[in-house]
Amino acid sequence: MALKPFRAPAQMLFSRGLPGTGRHGRRAQKPIVFDLSRLLSRAYHLTPTGIDRVEYAYAVELLRRVPDRLRFAAVHPAGGYYGRLEIGAVRQFLAFTQARWQSRGEAQHEAVRAQAIRHLFALRPRAVPVPLGQRVYLQASPHHLEDAKLVRSILQTERARFVNLVHDVIPLTYPEFARPNGALLHARRIRTIDRFADGIVTNSQATLDALTPHLTQRAGRPARVAHLGCEWSDPVPALEGDFNERPYFLCIGTIEPRKNHLLLLNVWRRLAETMGDAAPRLILIGRRGWENENVIDLLDRSIALRGHVVEHRDVDDRQLTRLLGGARAVLLPSFAEGYGMPVAEALAAGVPVICSDISSLREAGGDLPDYLDPLDGLGWMRTILDYSQPDSMLRAAQCDRMRGWAPMAWSRHIDIVLDVVEAVADERR
Repeated sequence: MALKPFRAPAQMLFSRGLPGTGRHGRRAQKPIVFDLSRLLSRAYHLTPTGIDRVEYAYAVELLRRVPDRLRFAAVHPAGGYYGRLEIGAVRQFLAFTQARWQSRGEAQHEAVRAQAIRHLFALRPRAVPVPLGQRVYLQASPHHLEDAKLVRSILQTERARFVNLVHDVIPLTYPEFARPNGALLHARRIRTIDRFADGIVTNSQATLDALTPHLTQRAGRPARVAHLGCEWSDPVPALEGDFNERPYFLCIGTIEPRKNHLLLLNVWRRLAETMGDAAPRLILIGRRGWENENVIDLLDRSIALRGHVVEHRDVDDRQLTRLLGGARAVLLPSFAEGYGMPVAEALAAGVPVICSDISSLREAGGDLPDYLDPLDGLGWMRTILDYSQPDSMLRAAQCDRMRGWAPMAWSRHIDIVLDVVEAVADERR
């Protein structure tokens, strides 16, 4: 789960805009068809996942950069069929999506559901125009990639080359952390990418390194790393009230085995036993996932953790921003990540990070966070205790390291994506 969506000014969503300018505006004008299936399938959900936010950011940034070349398509959730989406309806849907994510506490679920139905009806797929030339089909999610026949049919209908963003290969590298049948399902997606993708983008070098053994060597197929974009321009205000009575830490992400929540809960049980009410508080933000019996038992039944660990399954972006403002640090003790978006976004917000010493998180955070082995429970406890103090030297040192640091912008990420798109569209290759 990422911390914050790409923010699109209203004029970006509703203005028709001018033809693309800059380094990609003067290149060959092959149409780009962007797949919006993931966002449509999540239209009823009030809380986005990280992949939801990425697909949203792609749609908004591409509308800004290449509006004259951009088309939208999707496998529609209402009937599972494929077709083009009317661009005006897409703009309205993107505005609705952003508002839905930012106002969770103000919106009633039934009202949101009714609005989503209206948008999905307006976004019912239209027939694909007869191709007058080659197109490039761009997809930023794994949606429907397990269905190779469907992907082949889409590409044949569009007469398109295929560019895909790969988020991770974790279900294959660490099948013990996947959902039941998750490894098998992901293997089918990777085979589809290998078979049909003419260009590949990954969110980290760690992901590309893990993906490469599963790919057939193909001459001329570009594969580029583009760290995910991160936008954070507003000051982060602290949350007022009870949360400021004692120091607290945030852990953000679905509660699933690879996120290693069990380490944090055992640390907090020890802190609660030794410090009582003086112990810092842990706030878990994210829904409960799968294969988590030990963690769920602790959350539901541990008397020692009551009052010390707070669980929030649904938090809108405004509340999350305020929670970040008062946190001593964001904690991410994961065993595996594709990129580690919470690390980059916390740092961009000026909030220190304590995270696992794994390659993907080092790509996201560079030299800024304090890195610890995900099995080093005592090390995590010592570091958390240090950070909880108002005069923490470790925390002050990280805050000093953050001065002048800036994360990857979405504009730079899309620069790399468009480089791959143009390479794939070049019929001379």
